[in-house]
Amino acid sequence: MTKVISLSDEAYGSLKRFKREGESFSEVVMELANERRKRSLLELAGVWKDDPEIEKIFKQVLADRKNFRMRDVKF
Repeated sequence: MTKVISLSDEAYGSLKRFKREGESFSEVVMELANERRKRSLLELAGVWKDDPEIEKIFKQVLADRKNFRMRDVKF
């Protein structure tokens, strides 16, 4: 089954650059989709490194953990 999709000229050009001779656009799309699924968590390492808001949240989490006390629960 085939589906028709609309692409901007820019998107078509980008997709065409990935296409090898004898390869269909469907094959290119599937290859790109599969690559995206295989991404490593390491790609995200350091993403928030320079974000002051994240630093503030992280410090608050550490403070909350330090002050956390378990309650005694009797069953």
